[in-house]
Amino acid sequence: MSKFKSQGFGNTFKNARKGMRLAIKAERNIRVHFIVASLVLIFAFVLSLSITKVCVLLLTIGFVVVAEMLNSAIEFSLDAVFRNRYNKLVGMAKDISAGAVMFATVIAVAIGIMIFGSEILKLIS
Repeated sequence: MSKFKSQGFGNTFKNARKGMRLAIKAERNIRVHFIVASLVLIFAFVLSLSITKVCVLLLTIGFVVVAEMLNSAIEFSLDAVFRNRYNKLVGMAKDISAGAVMFATVIAVAIGIMIFGSEILKLIS
């Protein structure tokens, strides 16, 4: 068994927390996503959204953050393997993973517009 397989269940959570801290510390975009997510959840609380709508928002936030973290992991891995040298295929892989983040973000914005837009329309009417 490799040293990575024998690290124990507790260390798995320790490594995951370390990964979250590294992502937040190293990646500006993840910090931006967390700030926007916090504002979205504050607005959800202020508007007294239903539990179902809050769950949809949480899933959407999770979708975007996971996409951003996977994008960062792909970029760091490729930079390490190719030692930051330019390679057309590496550039394509990085662009595709960045596109995945953009797609997740566009979907999240659309969901936010639908949820918050309908609530704001209720308040106006």
